Amino acid sequence: MTTDSAALTKIKNNVLIVDDHPFIIQGYKNAITRYKPEKFEFFITEAKDCESAFHVITNTETVFDIAFLDISMPPYEEKGLYSGEDLAKLIMDSMPDCKIIMLTMFTEFLKIKTIIKNINPSGLVIKNDLTFDELLFAFNKVIKNEKYYSQSVLKMLESQEHSIEIDLFDKQILFHLSKGTKTKDLPQYIPISLNAIEVRKLNLKELLKVTDGSDIDLVREAKNIGLLF
Repeated sequence: MTTDSAALTKIKNNVLIVDDHPFIIQGYKNAITRYKPEKFEFFITEAKDCESAFHVITNTETVFDIAFLDISMPPYEEKGLYSGEDLAKLIMDSMPDCKIIMLTMFTEFLKIKTIIKNINPSGLVIKNDLTFDELLFAFNKVIKNEKYYSQSVLKMLESQEHSIEIDLFDKQILFHLSKGTKTKDLPQYIPISLNAIEVRKLNLKELLKVTDGSDIDLVREAKNIGLLF
């Protein structure tokens, strides 16, 4: 290849965008396609929920280089996929070199901490932080193999470094467990699936350092540190 022809060769990237809001997908596409067009060429695939994303990830020969995943979206219960976190794990198993950028409206510290621990995404963005320029900045960092956390994530990690916070569903789980409700019966009181409740219980036990403990141990420790009264 000559020097001139090499200069004209663009770096090709396969990008997956999963979000249940079409206008958000379009916004991501507009930003991506404007990123250094003289150097990169992007081939973008869209999915609108966990089910369509599952089929894209598993039924295609395309290996994705970058994936934008919304955390909250319609589940695909048949395959045990309830969120962008589950899709991220699926991608990590089949495409370990894919750079994952996760986007969320969640602002609970426990949720953010869990995402970082379980997924360790290349990018983590609170949607309220997102502007066109910020998206380009994040994309630039990630494509250069650098980590990007949006400002709200960074502030949250700094301010909550030595504290523990849990969201409403976790509080409801602890409350009903403290009343003697069995885990299998919790979906009667909490509007999330049994699978999601079990995952949250495991995360709570790990957070409160009672991994091998019982539900009684979990409730006792939650009361000890003031998460439950």
